[in-house]
Amino acid sequence: MALRKDHGPLEQVIKYLSTLPGLGPRSARRVALYLLEHKMDVLRPLITAMDDAAEHVTSCHICGNLDTLNPCRICADTTRDHNLLCVVASVADVWAIERTGSYKGLYHILGGVVSALDGITPEQLRIPQLIERVTRHDFREIILALSATVDGQTTAHIVQDKLSPFSVPITRLAHGVPVGGELDYLDDGTIVTALRSRARL
Repeated sequence: MALRKDHGPLEQVIKYLSTLPGLGPRSARRVALYLLEHKMDVLRPLITAMDDAAEHVTSCHICGNLDTLNPCRICADTTRDHNLLCVVASVADVWAIERTGSYKGLYHILGGVVSALDGITPEQLRIPQLIERVTRHDFREIILALSATVDGQTTAHIVQDKLSPFSVPITRLAHGVPVGGELDYLDDGTIVTALRSRARL
């Protein structure tokens, strides 16, 4: 039976859930029903956790990361390499890199990538804050860890151009054949990039 439009609170929950990444109206409806069917053990603890996060989680004024501390734990960590800076598009990218445990430098989160489709311009990104950090600190290297999409690479070129007056070396993540990947299953663009980025053995 279709959900009638007069289901006030439930319809509102579905409406807001459907705006979340990866959730369409149908998925949002399933999530809403699950939450309401498990009020005490899921919904109410979730409301408490979200309310606590809204109250205490803030954006780091240095890098843009989300944390309960400002500066965030990464920026305040004296054991990290403060002369190495990794530029990413979002907090999710920081979490992805941190999950590997292979990077021990600092981050700068742009807050997105330039996108004509979404109406995001360079002026809406945290590029001025990046320039200010590079002006104030003598970084040994800046890593552009932006996605290999058209928008990601466009943003990388813009950032690289803005940083060109500085003498700091700028590198980018290597693109190509993923670990465990078979050539026969890769798209042409990935193979071409892998050939161009080949390294001496």
